[in-house]
Amino acid sequence: MDLILFDCDGTLVDSQNVIVSTMTAAFERQGLVPPSRDAVLGIVGLSLPIAISSLAPDLDEPELSEVVASYKETYFNLRRDPSMSAPLYPGIRTALEVLASRPDTLIGIVTGKSRRGLDAILALHGLEDFFSTLQTADDAPSKPDPTMVLQALAETGGTPECTVVIGDTGFDMAMARAAGAAALGVPWGYHDADRLFSAGAQGIVSGHEDLVPWIERLLSASRVS
Repeated sequence: MDLILFDCDGTLVDSQNVIVSTMTAAFERQGLVPPSRDAVLGIVGLSLPIAISSLAPDLDEPELSEVVASYKETYFNLRRDPSMSAPLYPGIRTALEVLASRPDTLIGIVTGKSRRGLDAILALHGLEDFFSTLQTADDAPSKPDPTMVLQALAETGGTPECTVVIGDTGFDMAMARAAGAAALGVPWGYHDADRLFSAGAQGIVSGHEDLVPWIERLLSASRVS
């Protein structure tokens, strides 16, 4: 079986506005100066405690825990606001439908989001039935540690040479390569092409219509090698 593992934020859904707004509010609620938009977008993909610690390395453990808790509470309040929705990127649903129709292919998610946050996104877009494995920050160390990919392989019976990880950040690419899987970058998320390639991307799609062909190309190359 082929296993196709997608990141969530910046890969499946455009969550920039809600992430930046949530992080800003979380810092302000704790009386802290919020990080810049660029700084916030630069850490998307990391698990929440690691991300916040990267943005504010001087926080001690109690302060870090307070900001993390504030982020989680703020996120679930903001996502009820229609202006803070996280829409699917163009072509994503079609690509998922094509991949899901193949009897020799399983699809999963590897994300720095919590399981509760991921479940909310999947329910919002009616995607619950597409995925055979869901790996979140609740279950594994932060990217680029390969544990989420390895757990997905164990859960599905997959093998690294038949696995492609699709993501928008260098964290995704490094995680994939560390697990022995192929790494495919998308250009519509948070890290640019240079950062994706330097982290191990073996290709970057030019647009959503190239997503499935690129997956097929990487799987074919892995089998030959």
